[in-house]
Amino acid sequence: MTQTKILLDESEIPRQWYNVVADLPNPPAPPLGPDGKPLDPSAMSAIFCDPIIEQEVSAQRWIDIPDEVRDIYGQWRPTPMFRAHRLEKALNTPAKIYYKYEGASAAGSHKLNSAVAQAYYNRQAGITRLTTETGAGQWGSSLSLAGQMFGIDVRVYMVKVSYGQKPFRRSMMQTWGGEVLASPSDQTNVGRKILASDPDCQGSLGIAISEAVEEAASREDSKYSLGSVLNHVLLHQTVIGLEAKKQFEKIGDYPDMIFAPCGGGSNFAGAAFPFFADVAAGGKPVRMVAVEPSSCPSLTRGHYAYDFGDSEGFTPLTLMYTLGHDFMPPGIHAGGLRYHGASALVSQMYQEKLIEAVSVPQVATFEAGVMFARSEGIIPAPESNHAIRATIDEAIRCREAAEEKTLFFNLSGHGHFDMASYDRYLSGELEDFDYPQQAIEDALARLPRVADNAD
Repeated sequence: MTQTKILLDESEIPRQWYNVVADLPNPPAPPLGPDGKPLDPSAMSAIFCDPIIEQEVSAQRWIDIPDEVRDIYGQWRPTPMFRAHRLEKALNTPAKIYYKYEGASAAGSHKLNSAVAQAYYNRQAGITRLTTETGAGQWGSSLSLAGQMFGIDVRVYMVKVSYGQKPFRRSMMQTWGGEVLASPSDQTNVGRKILASDPDCQGSLGIAISEAVEEAASREDSKYSLGSVLNHVLLHQTVIGLEAKKQFEKIGDYPDMIFAPCGGGSNFAGAAFPFFADVAAGGKPVRMVAVEPSSCPSLTRGHYAYDFGDSEGFTPLTLMYTLGHDFMPPGIHAGGLRYHGASALVSQMYQEKLIEAVSVPQVATFEAGVMFARSEGIIPAPESNHAIRATIDEAIRCREAAEEKTLFFNLSGHGHFDMASYDRYLSGELEDFDYPQQAIEDALARLPRVADNAD
C-alpha cells in the first residue's frame, strides 16, 4: 500500500513562527505616514495592540508561539499533508503532487492560525472588542471563533458581493458570536459616502478595511484585526510551511516548486516562506509561485509603489504591488483574493525575483477544482482552486517534457460553503473577468504622490 497521508504528532506542532524579514537580502521599506515620512510604530497604536505592533516591525528570525496559542492549535494542528496519487494518475504525469490540507481547522481554512494568535495578544492587552473585514468569509469566521475562545466581541464588515454569495459563511460567524455587516454599510462615514455615490456598490476588501479601521480608531474599547497583508499575519501562517518541511523530511522528499493562492499574501507566505529559509541558508533551490486571479492581478499587472492598504487612505502607505487603492475588482467567487494589493513582504520578494507569480482565469480554476474533487475527494475553496490550477498546469508540462518534479501546493480551505459557485460553474453560468488595462491604468494614475514612490 502506497502512503497517502503524511502525519505529525501534536508534539511536533512548531514552537516558533518564522520571520522571513531576517533572511531577506535587503531590509523592507518602511511604511510612510500622511506626510510621506517613515512612520513611527507608535502611530499604529490607535488600531493595534502593542504585542502585534512589535511583531509587525520585528526582524527577529524566530518568534516564540505562546503556550496557550499552541495548545489551541492542537485542536486541528498539525494538519495532514497528502500525496495526490489519484490526481497524478488522472493527469498521467511523472510529477509527484503533494498538498497541505488547511481545511482541517474548525473554521475550514488556514485563517484560524492568525486569528487565534491575534485574539490571544489582544486579550493579553485588555482589549474586549475587535473589528475586521472579510471577503469570502473565511477570515471573519476564524476571528469570530477566536474571539469566542478569548471572550472578545467581534464585528465583521463583509464585502457585500460575498455577503450575498456566501450566506452560510455569514451564519458561521453569527453562530460563533460575530456580528456581520454587509460592506459598504451605513454604520461608518466611509460606507455612507460610498453608498451615496453608488447605492449598488458590491464592495471590496479595501472598502471593508476602511470601515473596520474607521470604527476601531473611533472607539476606546476596540482594536482592528487584519486577516492578511501585514507582516505579523504572514508570520503566524508560517506554521503551515514549517509543518510541511517536517512532513517532507519524514518521507525523504522535498519540493521543486511550491504553489499557493495569493490575494493579500498570508496564504502564500504561510506555505512558501519557511522553504525560503532553506534557500537563504544555501539549501536546495525551490521555485515559489504565487497564484492570483486574472481579474485582480496585483503582482502580474500591478505597479510597485507606495499605496494605501484600504480604499479611503486610513492606513499607512506601504511599498507594494498594487492596482490602486480605489481599484474595484469584479465580483469573482474567490472573494478572499479580491484585493487591490499584495503584502509588502511578498511584493518585495517578487520585485527582487526571489519568488514568481502567475495569474489564472476564474473558469479554469473551477475546472481544476472539479477535477481535483473528483480525483481526491475534497471540494476546495475557490481561492485554493487557483493553486490547484497552476499545479495541474505544471504537472501537464512535466508530462509533456517527461520530467519528474515534486510539486507542493497549499489547499488552504474547503469549499463546502461555496457550492453556489460550483453550481454556476457546472451550469455553464460562470464567467471570466479579464480586467481591462485602461481601468488598471486609471486606478494607478490616482496613486498617492510621495517622494519615495518606486518606478
